[in-house]
Amino acid sequence: VQLQASGGGLVQPGGSLRLSCAASGFTFDGYAVGWFRQAPGKERERVSCISSKDGSTDYADSVKGRFTISRDNAKNTVYLQMNSLKPEDTAVYFCAADPRLFRLWVQFEGDYWGQGTQVTVSS
Repeated sequence: VQLQASGGGLVQPGGSLRLSCAASGFTFDGYAVGWFRQAPGKERERVSCISSKDGSTDYADSVKGRFTISRDNAKNTVYLQMNSLKPEDTAVYFCAADPRLFRLWVQFEGDYWGQGTQVTVSS
């Protein structure tokens, strides 16, 4: 069982990145998936989530209008398209999966967590 986050890197302010969260070893389409991030010295915070059932989405206020989450169940992958990046978006980004969206999005708990990918926004 594995969640593999990828796609991070160094980008200038205003730039874009697309993160991927690839799943293996479990029934992916039955799981909600969330993206979280943690900057040095700060607590982990939610970024975005997508449900398993109807693909409904939610976003932290800080990323609304700039980030878009999507999923491709045929590829067992969730994407996070990040546009208009700001220096304050700099963090390690993690993906997580759980059958229960509430548990994932509200309680920050998930059956599976990826290893994280570094996003650095700097000129």
